[in-house]
Amino acid sequence: MSDQTGAQSAVVTIIDPSRKRGLFEPSELWRYREVVFFLAWRDFKVKYRQTYLGILWAMLQPLVAMSVFSIFFGKLAGISSNGAPYPLFVLCGLVPWSFFSRAVASMTGSLVRNQELVKRVYFPRLIIPISTMASCLTDMLVGFALLFAAMLAFGSWPAPQAVFLPLFVLVMAASATGVGVALSAINVRFRDVGYLLPFSLQILLFMTPIVYPANLVPQLWRPLYSLNPMVGTVEAIRWSVLGTPADWLMISISTLSSLALLVAGLTIFSKSERAFPDLI
Repeated sequence: MSDQTGAQSAVVTIIDPSRKRGLFEPSELWRYREVVFFLAWRDFKVKYRQTYLGILWAMLQPLVAMSVFSIFFGKLAGISSNGAPYPLFVLCGLVPWSFFSRAVASMTGSLVRNQELVKRVYFPRLIIPISTMASCLTDMLVGFALLFAAMLAFGSWPAPQAVFLPLFVLVMAASATGVGVALSAINVRFRDVGYLLPFSLQILLFMTPIVYPANLVPQLWRPLYSLNPMVGTVEAIRWSVLGTPADWLMISISTLSSLALLVAGLTIFSKSERAFPDLI
């Protein structure tokens, strides 16, 4: 008799996600901020676990790439650097590009890597790719520290407009988030994305003004070229740090492209989120 009464009085909680969710819920993400920090810290530790150099790899990789590009494109090919020393010019492009490519690549596979969490525990799924991107921010900070150290070595000082650098980093983070969350959602259904992404990032690297100035592109093609969000971002960061000339039309188009990618990415993720536990 007592068992029957206990069963009748038991409270059953049914978690039923609303079908009227927005692109993302800032208040809900804030409630789960500790989960974001925990996952970001876990990804950071896993990335450099059992390595001798640890976080110094975040400094060594752009340093080696800068040296190689400076020899082949700066010395041998004689590509212009808009008046800045070529090693600084190329490093100023490599640092933001490294963040963008690492963030997008890491976010793309983040849901699949954390499939047990997705299946067993409820929390906003958007937290997983966002925490992955947050773990890449440390590498970017190390990269900028390397850039400013290299500037001192070349006898250069950051331009006064360097105060605007955080604004352009924010735009870059918006574009990386948009692309990353969209690909992470698509990758749950189509794992081909994981094979296509490295190849696509290599192509995008040469479609971004890393080793050459953007004004090398013919005037007619620049608006179309600027739809690549990293074009305007790299140009703006070079303007703010090195004081090189800036094409504000290209920067404006790339900024709008970044915001459009962010909205599109969040929309794709939001519409796909309900099916993750069944597909993953």
